[in-house]
Amino acid sequence: MGAERSNHKADPGLDPPRARRWRWKRLLWLPVLFVAITVVQVVLLRFLDPPVSTVMMWRYGGALAERDWDYRLHYQWRDLDQMAPSLPISLVAAEDQRFPDHNGFDLQAIEKARDHNARGGRLRGASTISQQVAKNLFLWQGRSWVRKGLEVWYTLLIEALWPKSRILEMYANIAEFGDGIYGAQAASRQFWNKDAARLSPAESARLAAVLPAPRRYNAARPGPYVQRRAAWIQRQARQLGGQGYLAEEP
Repeated sequence: MGAERSNHKADPGLDPPRARRWRWKRLLWLPVLFVAITVVQVVLLRFLDPPVSTVMMWRYGGALAERDWDYRLHYQWRDLDQMAPSLPISLVAAEDQRFPDHNGFDLQAIEKARDHNARGGRLRGASTISQQVAKNLFLWQGRSWVRKGLEVWYTLLIEALWPKSRILEMYANIAEFGDGIYGAQAASRQFWNKDAARLSPAESARLAAVLPAPRRYNAARPGPYVQRRAAWIQRQARQLGGQGYLAEEP
């Protein structure tokens, strides 16, 4: 009896070819579904301001997992025209000076970073503002190939479906400027008790200066490194042409 049951389970006739074909068809639809979902995500967020980003949720979840009950998220959205004009150009001068010209990937910066890293020493990245938006808004922290591939995909979508002004606006709102402090408005309130619209050029440069390590550096109490970097950012912003450098062509 036991042998009969074993043979019965192994009988390939119980798995009809039609059922197998149907399963394969469903698998083939998965890439189409992925593309559709991600395109809808990016299109919606061209017009809707996100209540939170994926990185914010991961950070908050990590704090809860570590039983850090005092951890708080500070996040207040502001449109680009509600920020001081000095802030966007400071971010570009600090993070991605070819931002108006590239299509999401700065090939020159990537090549320079590769040469620098090949010589050893401190690793240098080459992520553009568009890539950082893709990572912070939709993905998680880490260095896996899966996450990197998704970052490339979302970056392509963002560049294709959003104007540059929206990309920069999103970055200024979801970038982390301090531990749990996301966006220029929250940073302005926390550090100087004023709105982002009233930031001075020096304060804008300080916010941009802490971006490599916002939990290590403090824009309100800048040490020597932040002071030097902020001064460099202000010089770079002037050399780029100031606010006019970011004016989009009609």
